[in-house]
Amino acid sequence: MEHKQLSEELIYHGRVFDLVRSHVQLPDGREHAYDLVKHRGAVVILPVDNAGKIWFVQQYRIGAEHVLLELPAGVTEAEEAPEICARREVQEEIGMAAGRLEKLGEFYMVPGYSTEKLTAYLATDLRDSSLPMDEDEFIEPIGIPIQRVFEMVRAGEIQDGKTLATLLLAQDQLMRIAGTTTE
Repeated sequence: MEHKQLSEELIYHGRVFDLVRSHVQLPDGREHAYDLVKHRGAVVILPVDNAGKIWFVQQYRIGAEHVLLELPAGVTEAEEAPEICARREVQEEIGMAAGRLEKLGEFYMVPGYSTEKLTAYLATDLRDSSLPMDEDEFIEPIGIPIQRVFEMVRAGEIQDGKTLATLLLAQDQLMRIAGTTTE
């Protein structure tokens, strides 16, 4: 016997996610209720310019209660393809458009209580092209050389999970890019 979804009840309906109580039958036959965040998905973008800098955003995060250094990211709109969302978000958050967008992979943020799945992209051939930011965003873009980014990771200066996961997915590509650029 496997886990079997029995029912779910809506606890809260929000702008970005819903909270449900999910009733599941466990492999031993018992039933258990889980609180689950139902999320429509998001993207994270790793923008690298021709000088070998990775573009991040600094923004206040309520859960961390301070400003974090993160890769640009955003929630997909209803029925929106992840690639379309990634192209829009990189323009909104760092004011650049990607000439090339390569899918790096997908991963769950916190599968113990959320359905949120992120699709990660490497954005290259960047050019100036901005879109207005969301009205609740107060972010500052910052470009950091690839080698310095990995020093910051090792020093614990980057604490955002989606950023760390995406950097790992792209580590080989980034090392190749860093080897072909000069500062």
